[in-house]
Amino acid sequence: MTAEPSPLRFDVALPGGTTPVSADWTPGSGSDVILIAHGAGAGKDHPFLVGFDAALAALGFSTLRFAFPYSEQGRRMPGPAAHAIATWEAAVAVARDRMPDAAVWATGKSYGGRMASVAVADGLVVDGLVYLGYPLHPPGRPDKPRIAHLPSITVPQLFIEGTADPFIQPLADLEDAVAACQDARVHWIEGGGHSFEVKGRRRPPAEVAADLAPVVGAFIAAQAG
Repeated sequence: MTAEPSPLRFDVALPGGTTPVSADWTPGSGSDVILIAHGAGAGKDHPFLVGFDAALAALGFSTLRFAFPYSEQGRRMPGPAAHAIATWEAAVAVARDRMPDAAVWATGKSYGGRMASVAVADGLVVDGLVYLGYPLHPPGRPDKPRIAHLPSITVPQLFIEGTADPFIQPLADLEDAVAACQDARVHWIEGGGHSFEVKGRRRPPAEVAADLAPVVGAFIAAQAG
């Protein structure tokens, strides 16, 4: 039987002082913990992330789904990258405190995943990264790539991407970025947009996200094997 998520709060050390953020912890039956960060425009309790979290928990993973300080404070726009990096560092510390022997995997929707990659490139230690729609560049601006740090990451990376996502057009740009990484692969969702919605197929966001959980589970199992 899958455990229910329990709310918690943890402190994030920012340059201007310590600030608390909220999170939800679900203990699992396995030896892996998956951290889940939200995207720039939606908080941690968006149905997409709640559905993704629940589906991972049903597979036996422990999960920690958390908020960034700007979202916690009711602001719509992300703060400095340093704030997101500090939040990722604090979230990993919480996970390691609760499960000292667990493998820790960082996942995030769009902005949340990109900030995880920046944190890991900056020295944060996790066992792997999963991106739910990595924002390779702003829509319509392939001349503004967000990839310079990716080749320096040594842990395995999984890019889950929709083929119709405007943040990765043309698709060859993402394929080139993945090829330049040390250990990375991409899983395509045919016809999927930035939130993996498929034109002409109306599905609840939680259901769409739940379908991604087995992809993540298979990726983690492959690293262990």
